[in-house]
Amino acid sequence: MAALLSLSPGSVINQPATSHQSRKTIVCRRIARIRCGKASPSTDSSAKQDEEEETGNNALLKLAWYGSELLGVAASLFRPPREVESPLKGVELARDGSGTLDRSVVVQAIKQDFQRSYFVTGNLTLEAYEENCEFADPAGSFKGLRRFKRNCSNFGLLIQTSNMKLTNWEDFEDKGIGHWKFSCIMSFPWRPILSATGFTEYYFHPQTGRVYRHVENWNVPKMALLKQLLRPSRSSSKTKAPE
Repeated sequence: MAALLSLSPGSVINQPATSHQSRKTIVCRRIARIRCGKASPSTDSSAKQDEEEETGNNALLKLAWYGSELLGVAASLFRPPREVESPLKGVELARDGSGTLDRSVVVQAIKQDFQRSYFVTGNLTLEAYEENCEFADPAGSFKGLRRFKRNCSNFGLLIQTSNMKLTNWEDFEDKGIGHWKFSCIMSFPWRPILSATGFTEYYFHPQTGRVYRHVENWNVPKMALLKQLLRPSRSSSKTKAPE
């Protein structure tokens, strides 16, 4: 009561103005929140454009991928196969008492396949993979060990020189990851150079121990690979693939 009586007349008159100002501030804040929560037309348009561009890039990359597969098949009809070691068909990998392949043996086989540049020779340990293994990369995926081997062998016919190295290996509960770097000079007239690093995920089947998923991941943008393929190089026919 003493505090109320001590207020000056001016203070009493100014009170409604303060209340009105507070209500005005609250309304402004609500409007600001609504505006912030609603995406602007330009943002929606930009997101849609990026999505359409990504879809177009994926379609173009898939077209190039299937085109290279067909080109490899055509090359295999006109070029004799290279003198490489035959695929390891009859190799028997160690198993445990239940018949499951030993993980360490499968991993060692994969590492040896890298030494044989299996990406471009098709010379891989078939026993380490399921027959219907899924093979995936940035361009697409398919199932079938024989198709993968054929594609790798045919791709090698399109390469003049290549260099592939396993740089690191990581073990996880259900998979292993092999980090690699790869470069090659294609045997096209303009001698394009492909160069990239990446990693491959090898998923092991819990019952058989074999690889049932083989997923390639490239540390370069998808379209950058296609641009490398279209870019002429100044290398001579004797130039080695960059390391």
